Amino acid sequence: MTPRRIFRGWVPLLLLVLFVIILTTGVLSGPSEYQKADLSFVQQQIDQSAGAKPETRVVDATIQDSKQIIRIELGNGKKYESSFATEQALVLANELKQQNIKYNVSVDRGNVLVSLLLNLLPVLLIVFLLLFFMNQMQGGGNRVMNFGKSKAKLVSKDTPKTTFADVAGADEAIEELQEIKEFLENPGKFQAIGAKIPKGVLLYGPPGTGKTLLARAVAGEAGVPFYSISGSDFVEMFVGVGASRVRDLFEQAKANAPAIIFVDEIDAVGRHRGAGLGGGHDEREQTLNQLLVEMDGFDVKGGVILIAATNRPDILDPALLRPGRFDRQIVVDRPDLLGREAILKVHAKGKPISSDVDMLIIARRTPGFTGADLANVLNEAALLAARSDVRFISSALLEESIDRVMAGPERKTRAMSDREKKRIAYHEGGHALVAHALPNADPVHKITILPRGRALGYTMQLPLEDKYLSTRSEMLDRLAVLLGGRTAEELVFHEPTTGASDDIEKATQIARAMITQYGMSDKLGAIKFGSESGEVFLGRDMGHQRDYSEEVASEIDDEVRRLIEAAHDEAWEILVTYRDVLDNLVLRLMDTETLSKDDVLEVFATVQKRPSRGSYTGVGRRIPSDRPPVQTPAELGLVPSKVSDLVKGNGGPAGHATNGGGTNGGGSANGGGVSGGNGTAGHPRPAGQADPGTAGGPAGLGHGDPAQSGPGHSAPSPAHGTPPPGSPPPEGPRIANPWAPPTWDNDDDRRRR
Repeated sequence: MTPRRIFRGWVPLLLLVLFVIILTTGVLSGPSEYQKADLSFVQQQIDQSAGAKPETRVVDATIQDSKQIIRIELGNGKKYESSFATEQALVLANELKQQNIKYNVSVDRGNVLVSLLLNLLPVLLIVFLLLFFMNQMQGGGNRVMNFGKSKAKLVSKDTPKTTFADVAGADEAIEELQEIKEFLENPGKFQAIGAKIPKGVLLYGPPGTGKTLLARAVAGEAGVPFYSISGSDFVEMFVGVGASRVRDLFEQAKANAPAIIFVDEIDAVGRHRGAGLGGGHDEREQTLNQLLVEMDGFDVKGGVILIAATNRPDILDPALLRPGRFDRQIVVDRPDLLGREAILKVHAKGKPISSDVDMLIIARRTPGFTGADLANVLNEAALLAARSDVRFISSALLEESIDRVMAGPERKTRAMSDREKKRIAYHEGGHALVAHALPNADPVHKITILPRGRALGYTMQLPLEDKYLSTRSEMLDRLAVLLGGRTAEELVFHEPTTGASDDIEKATQIARAMITQYGMSDKLGAIKFGSESGEVFLGRDMGHQRDYSEEVASEIDDEVRRLIEAAHDEAWEILVTYRDVLDNLVLRLMDTETLSKDDVLEVFATVQKRPSRGSYTGVGRRIPSDRPPVQTPAELGLVPSKVSDLVKGNGGPAGHATNGGGTNGGGSANGGGVSGGNGTAGHPRPAGQADPGTAGGPAGLGHGDPAQSGPGHSAPSPAHGTPPPGSPPPEGPRIANPWAPPTWDNDDDRRRR
C-alpha cells in the first residue's frame, strides 16, 4: 500500500484540519504567569500571613479543584501555584479560612471547542477506519460511496490490440466470432433475411485453451465499445450490490450500443440456483436473477452482445443457457496436431528459432497440450537459451523445455546409490519393454532414470496421432504397460517397491472404469454402475453413490481383479521372454541415464510384437461379424466423380474390384455377401470364397484383370456362367450410402446365425 493511496481523499484532510485547530487553541492560551512552588512553601505563606508584613502577606488565593492546583498572590504582587492531592483540598480551604484570607474555588471547564473535538474524536476515528476499509475493498480511488456502480473496464483505443491473427488452433470458434464482427459492421446483411444476431455467446473448455484470448481478439476486431469484467466483481459482502452493478453495466452498454460485454469466469455468479445446503447464496442468486432479466427480460433493448467464458458449463443455471440468452455455446477444446503447430508458430514470433527446428515435430511431441502449455514451452526454451548464453533456440532446448513443462525441472542435486538407480532402471525398462511388445500401446519416445519433478524416472510414450477414443484392446494394453514396472521388480529383485504406487492407482482406476462406466465386462454387461453425487457448495462431485447391491459390488471387484491379474500375467510373460533385452536396456540406462526413441528401437530390435488379442467374442446371441468395415472411396482410391458409381453398385477403376457382385457373382472388395467372392486376375473364385488380395495390394482388395473382367469390374463366377461378349456386367444391389452400417435385411451374418 503506497502513501499516495493512504493520504488521498477528503478524510485525511479533515483529520489534518482538526489537528491544526487543537494545536492553535493550545498555542493561543499562552504561558502561565504563576511561578511553580512546593506545596509546603504555599502552606507556610498561608500560615504566616496573619503576622507577616503587608508585602509578604497572602492577599488572594484560588483553589482549582478540577486541576488540583492552588494559586496564591502576595502583597508585593508575586504569584505562586502548586499542585495538591485530592484529599488536601479541604485542608487548604480550612487554613485559608482560619487566616481570614479571601479565596475562591473554581472548576476549569476548558475550551468548549477543544472539549467538543476530544469527545468526537473516537467517533471520527471509527468512521475514518470504516471508510478506509471500504475504500480498499472498492479498489481505492474515489469510489467509496459508488460500490453499487459497475466495475467493468472499457477497452480504449490506446490499448494494444489483439486480433484474430494472433489466435490459432481454434478455427471453429474464430469463425463463430467473426460472424458477430460482421453483424456489427453490416447488420443490414443479416436483417434483410430475418436473421438475428445471438444475444449471448458462451465460450467453454479446459483451462488454458484461449477463451480469454479470443475475447481480447473480439475487442480488437469489433470496433465497438467493449466492456470487460470478471464474474467475481459482481459479488460483494452487501446484499443487492451485485444486482446493482449488473444494472449499471447494461445501462452503460445500452447507452453506447452497439456494444459488447465480456464476463470472464461467469461461473462465479452463474451457478445453479438453489444448490448447496440451505438453499444457496442470496446475493449471488439475486445477481444472477438480474443478469437473466437484463439478457432476456420483459424490457429488453437490442444492441448489446454478452460474451462469457467458463471452465465449468455443467454447473451453470439452465435458465442462463437457454436460447434467447446464450444462444450460441462454443467449445474451445485442446488443439489438434495442426492446431498445435499453428499455435507454436504464433508464439515463436519474435524469438530466434534455429533452422533445425520443425514445429510439426514439436507439435507431435506435445499431444494434449493447450495453448497456454505451448506458450510456456517456448518461453521455457527462451529462458534456457538465455541461461546458456546461446543466440538461437534449438531443438534440444525445446525438448528440454517440454520435459520441464510435463514433469518439472531436472533434479541434478539428488544423490542416489547405484542399487536404487538399478531398481529404477529395471522399473522403467519394464514399462518400456511391455509397451514395445504390445500391438496397441503407444510407441516409447524416451526413457530416463534422472529424477525430474516428483518422479525418480519416467518412460514417455507418445501416440502416432491424436486420439479421442480408446478401444478395449488399447485399455488392456495400457494396464499391462502400467504394471510392467512392478512386474520387472518382482521378476528381478523378487519383491516390489513403493515406486509403483502411482502405476497401481492408475491401473485400478482404468480397470474399474472399464467395468463400471464403459461396460467392457462380458459378465456384467453394458451397464453403468454407481452415480456421482451432486455439488454441495463448490459445484464439484463430492463422492460416489452406490446404486447396486452387495452381490454386484463383489462381482465388480472380481472383474477388476481379473483385469489387473490378466494384465500382470501378460507383462510377466513378456519380461520373461525378453529378459536378455531387459538386461541390455538396464546396462544402457546405467551408462547414459537417458535413451531417446532411436536408442530404444536399437535395443528392442529383436522384440516381436505380440498378436492382437480377440478382445470381444460376443455375449449370448450377439456374435461379432467376420465381415470387415466397409471401405470408403478414399481407401479404394476413387476420385470424387466415381463415388456415384460406387453407390450404384458399379465397379471402380481398372484393377480394383468393388461392391458389384450379385447373389452368386463376383464379390465385393471387403468380402461381403454369403455367396460373394473377390475375383482375381484370370482366376475366378467359387461362390462364397473371399480372396485376400494379390501381391502389392492390401488384404481384402481383389485385383481384377482388365483383359477378362473389363475396366473396373470383377471377374464373373462360374455360378453365373460366361456372359456374351459386349453384354453389360451384372448389376449388383444398390447401396443407398456406402458409409452407413448394413441393415438387418442385408446382414448375412445375422441370417447365418
